[in-house]
Formats: sequence, structure tokens, C-alpha cells
Amino acid sequence: MYAIVYKADGYPICRQLPGVSPNPVVTWNTEAAAKAFISSKGGDADFRPLELTDDAMDGLAKTMGCPVQAMTFEPYPS
Repeated sequence: MYAIVYKADGYPICRQLPGVSPNPVVTWNTEAAAKAFISSKGGDADFRPLELTDDAMDGLAKTMGCPVQAMTFEPYPS
């Protein structure tokens, strides 16, 4: 699974849902799918795909300011 993060700070693309905190991280099944989404939105300069390994999830949690256990994920498209 892959998330898309901002190159500047590593913050992931999330879906905003009322009453849900932290917001669910949007995921793609493959790196190619994530890259295609980034390119389709003209975001190559600002975004990059990130494989969701244990270490990457620890980093995402730190960036989002929450424990890893509190993170949720939502596949794109949902």
C-alpha cells in the first residue's frame, strides 16, 4: 500500500470526515497508481508516493501528531 505525501513536510493526503480524528490517510494499492494520481493532478513537484512500511507509518504518525494505533486508512477511490 502507498500513501501520497507532501515532499516539503511528509504530511499525507487525508480524507476529511466530520467527527473523525485523525483524518483517514488515503491509500493506493501500487506505487504506479499513486504516481498516476499525482501526475493527473499536476502535483509532481509537490507530492511523492510513500510505501507504507512500519518505519514509514511511524514517521506519518509523528508528522500527524498522533499514535500509530490511532491512524486509519481509506483506499482510493472509496
